[in-house]
Amino acid sequence: MNDVLLWVCALGPVLLAEGLLARYEVMAYSAGWRAPVTELPEGVPYARGAAPDSPPDAYLVYLDGIGKRRFRDTRDGGQLVKAVIAGAPELRVLGQVQPYSPLADPLADRPVWAWLRRHIGLLLFLHNVMQVFVAADHRYRPLYNRAVGSQIATQLRLAGYQPDSGIPVVLLSYSGGAQVATGAVDELHTQLRSPLMVITLGGFHNGANDVTQAEHVHQLTSASDRIERVGTWMFPQRWRLFRRSGWNRARRAGKITVHRLDPATHLGPRSYISREARLPDGRSYLDRTTDTVIALICARHGATVATDDPML
Repeated sequence: MNDVLLWVCALGPVLLAEGLLARYEVMAYSAGWRAPVTELPEGVPYARGAAPDSPPDAYLVYLDGIGKRRFRDTRDGGQLVKAVIAGAPELRVLGQVQPYSPLADPLADRPVWAWLRRHIGLLLFLHNVMQVFVAADHRYRPLYNRAVGSQIATQLRLAGYQPDSGIPVVLLSYSGGAQVATGAVDELHTQLRSPLMVITLGGFHNGANDVTQAEHVHQLTSASDRIERVGTWMFPQRWRLFRRSGWNRARRAGKITVHRLDPATHLGPRSYISREARLPDGRSYLDRTTDTVIALICARHGATVATDDPML
């Protein structure tokens, strides 16, 4: 019991500080106190995959989960992004977007956080967790959506995207990245006027964002993904009872298709992006996730509709 009290006493001030820091970034962006970062470190390209001198079939923006803290992919060493590029070299893929920084400022590159990463690594994850809840908070959500939507639009332009070109933009999001992906839809449509597709993988989001401007939203999920299910229970806008929420309006409009990746889990050795866990056909879970993402992008409107789960 004493140990529990010690943890509560220790984490309470930390969570309070994290909440204030998370709100500071979005307020600094909206007030114009700091300009978002646009340049990437030396050696980090604005996009990978298809060559920039010819129009690709689509641009794919990967929005990672709460482990994202630098420009380079971090959750799985970039294996999902690498697998998508290998399986669909006709795509231009961006993996550098910072979903949990309205100022596009990588957490791990800040001097104070570099010290904390070496000594108290848990704080890095807490920071990004708090950013997800700030992005979901109705007081800050419009500002956060505009900030990260503008960041994505800027990175797409730097990667060669031409507004009004008609080339599709795909937002592939993992876990909390789904909150950012669904929130960025309006700003991207306004700035680029591009066909938009959203793919959520184990998506943790509050369901409040309006995804009307997206052509379609593909929800990749699993009955064994407990973290995504916590989100469906935690946020009332995900409940079918709240018919006017952005998520439920899109559901009734037929814009959301559920695809089952059972029995994958959210994290761990049987996660969606596991290279070790195998399906009966011999493919790894990472292979199946990659194949599904590529098939959806190639099919676009012709994607096979999966059976909807009454629990979601």
